[in-house]
Amino acid sequence: MKKKSLSRAVDLVFVLLLGMVLATPQDVLAQNHVVSSSDIEKDVAAASASRQQNLAQLESFLSSKEAQHAMKSAHINYQQVRNAVWQLNDDDLARLSARSVKAQKDFAAGRLSDRDLIIILLAVAGLVLIIVAVR
Repeated sequence: MKKKSLSRAVDLVFVLLLGMVLATPQDVLAQNHVVSSSDIEKDVAAASASRQQNLAQLESFLSSKEAQHAMKSAHINYQQVRNAVWQLNDDDLARLSARSVKAQKDFAAGRLSDRDLIIILLAVAGLVLIIVAVR
């Protein structure tokens, strides 16, 4: 008899829980974990714009007259470096782009000599090639 009562109680609890789940609007459950497509599109567009800006900055730095001369002197193929830049992940690209901006500003302000800039240019080109080769 106790077994039958327990079975009925379990059945009753199950029916009540099932009723609560079915009575809960599905929109309420779904809203907790859904990101709108417009939010996703905005994030993708922002990431793409940031990547394009970083690519442009780094390419500008590496295609400068000084960089071209330094790479030629060190027997580094500019086209190989340029192709490698496009293969960098977003984090590495952002980091190297920020360093190139700082180097250009320091050079323009007179805090870096031509020699210092050439060393930085070669270091950036070398880093790009190494990062891509390791992957």
